[in-house]
Amino acid sequence: MRRRSGLLGNLSWKFAERMTAQIVTFGVSIILSRILDPSHYGIISIVTIFITIANVFVSDGFGSALIQKKDADIVDFSSVLYFNIAFSLLLYLLLFVCAPFISVFYGEGYELLTPVLRVLGIRIVISGINSVQQAYVSRHMLFHKFFWATLFGTVVSAIVGITMALKGFGVWALVAQYLTNTTIDTIVLAWTVKIKYVRQFSLNRLKSLFRYGVKILGTQLLITGFVEFRALLIGKKYSSADLAYYDRGKQFPSLLVTNIDASIGAVLFPKMSSEQDNIQRLKDTSRNSIRFSAFIMCPLMLGLCAVAKTLVGLVLTEKWLPCVPLLQLFCIVYLFQPIHTANMQAIKALGRSDIYLKLEIIKKCVELIVLLITIRYSVVAVVSGMAILTTCYTFVNAFPNSKLLGYSFREQMEDILPTIIRAIVMALCVLYVSQLFAYSNAFLSLTVQVIVGALVYFVLCVVTKCKELKYIMNLLLQSIRSSNKSKGN
Repeated sequence: MRRRSGLLGNLSWKFAERMTAQIVTFGVSIILSRILDPSHYGIISIVTIFITIANVFVSDGFGSALIQKKDADIVDFSSVLYFNIAFSLLLYLLLFVCAPFISVFYGEGYELLTPVLRVLGIRIVISGINSVQQAYVSRHMLFHKFFWATLFGTVVSAIVGITMALKGFGVWALVAQYLTNTTIDTIVLAWTVKIKYVRQFSLNRLKSLFRYGVKILGTQLLITGFVEFRALLIGKKYSSADLAYYDRGKQFPSLLVTNIDASIGAVLFPKMSSEQDNIQRLKDTSRNSIRFSAFIMCPLMLGLCAVAKTLVGLVLTEKWLPCVPLLQLFCIVYLFQPIHTANMQAIKALGRSDIYLKLEIIKKCVELIVLLITIRYSVVAVVSGMAILTTCYTFVNAFPNSKLLGYSFREQMEDILPTIIRAIVMALCVLYVSQLFAYSNAFLSLTVQVIVGALVYFVLCVVTKCKELKYIMNLLLQSIRSSNKSKGN
């Protein structure tokens, strides 16, 4: 199948897909937050812990292996599809049986966990099919297909969720929203991509994919499992409302980071995999990705940190203000995430999933110790520990590529440090403005803060002759000229 566009075009489609999904989802969550109680979100947070971990088994590992394998064909995709369906059904059955025991573990206030877990758990089977579709689309760089599938799924699920919430269905409105989204997404992809599966299951093909994929699977289990274990521990140690504040504090920065990080990761990995035999090109791709990620991410995260209180009070109302310090800490946690992604994708593209796995084992051992210490004090202490560790991991994740690509930690810091300094200055200016408008209208205050932040960052980029800004401006000019030529013809 012909690849429809280059790296920039596919990145644009993937970013548009993620942004569309997250903006609609975010808007819906704001509406639902005003209708539903924080405890409803706490229940859903517990349920998604187990579903997310189960999804790792059917969504990761084999998907990455299908993209990375040089000569993957339709027999490989068909074999993985049949395996995923069978294995996901087994996982769902296990979750169905264990649901009552999970409810008993959490105790009073979590009685709805059993039916909610059994219904929402159906997503596991659907995700097993969807993961093969996504691997096919990624391998063939058909990211425009993602856009339309996600658009339909997100819009339809939004309508379902809001309608049910207004009719008083409570937590079931969230269940319906999540389940509808995954189902519609999978159906639309099946209709638009039209993968011609064959009635052939090759155990040998599966074994060859497994040798690479098992290390990616192990790594993702460590990452996802630990993230969900942290939420599980918070839900057990503290109240469902505390867990809801934790999730809501993570949501705002995650809205931005997930879009950028998922877009970069989804497009970068197949691109890097195709360049795995050319180390210099691979280094250049990694370097450009890290520089542009920092250029976008640093001002977004630090700016969000500066406007956090005004934003939460305006958008979610005062009942969600306890999540503000958590939101600010999560901005630090997510600050360097796309940089980590670029480094890790390069390691994976070179076929060194063993290094990827070893790094995560070391990091998760450290994180577990810090978590067990901080959980005794407060949720804020837990997220503070996360912020400190993720900042330190910038060096850890960069270390392998200093040898594999010749892209040293010093070079990476030289690439991103000017951007970090500009973003810090911008955030300080926004904080100063927020003090001036502390007692004014919240919408006016937020508007002024955002405008000042954008202007300060732009001026700093111009004064310091930022290469990333110059490149983006040139792209825009070229796009305008091309558009004018098309109109003239």
